[in-house]
Amino acid sequence: MVKHIVMWNFVEQLTEEERKEAGAKMKEILEPLKDQIPGVVSLKVQMNELPSSNRDVALIGEYESVEALNGYAVHPLHVEAGKYVRSVTCNRACIDYEM
Repeated sequence: MVKHIVMWNFVEQLTEEERKEAGAKMKEILEPLKDQIPGVVSLKVQMNELPSSNRDVALIGEYESVEALNGYAVHPLHVEAGKYVRSVTCNRACIDYEM
């Protein structure tokens, strides 16, 4: 099992309302990929809720294997979702590890 955690900030020009909308849309387009891409065990989009955080939004995913994570990364549905994510975010940080 592999854990994949990606965190971003929203681009500065988004208003607070646009940030909320962007987070909701990220949740809407990323979480369903769990049922559409082989090897994805779980996907959750989490918005920053505490002032101690230094990122606005995170994607927390679990995959059956490193190969499943690699397949997810290049899957056309993920690539398409990534286009939207990149349009509203910056400062990406990621950590992957085997559980």
